[in-house]
Amino acid sequence: MAKTKLDPEEQELLEAYESGKFESDLDADRREYLTKAAEETFKKDKRINIRISSRDLEALQRRALEEGLPYQSLVSSVLHKYVSGGLKDVSANKSGQRTR
Repeated sequence: MAKTKLDPEEQELLEAYESGKFESDLDADRREYLTKAAEETFKKDKRINIRISSRDLEALQRRALEEGLPYQSLVSSVLHKYVSGGLKDVSANKSGQRTR
C-alpha cells in the first residue's frame, strides 16, 4: 500500500501520536455526544430492495473494491451523503430544473 503524503502539520500530529505525546482535549461530554451521533448515523434499522442494471451493480462493486469496503456499505454511504446534502445532483442544474 502506498504511503500517504502528509503536510507538515499532519506529520507533526502523527509523530506526537506515535511517540505517546499526543493528548486529546476531548472532554467526556463531547466524547459522549460524538459517540451517540456516530451510533445514530450508522445504525441500520431498515432494509430496502431495489432493482438496478447489472452494469451499474458491477460498477458499484468495482468502486467498493477500490475503496476497500462492501458494496452495500458504499451504496448506503452514497445515499446518506445525498439525503444529508453532502452529495449534489449535478444534472439537476444543467437544465435549470430538478429532474424526477
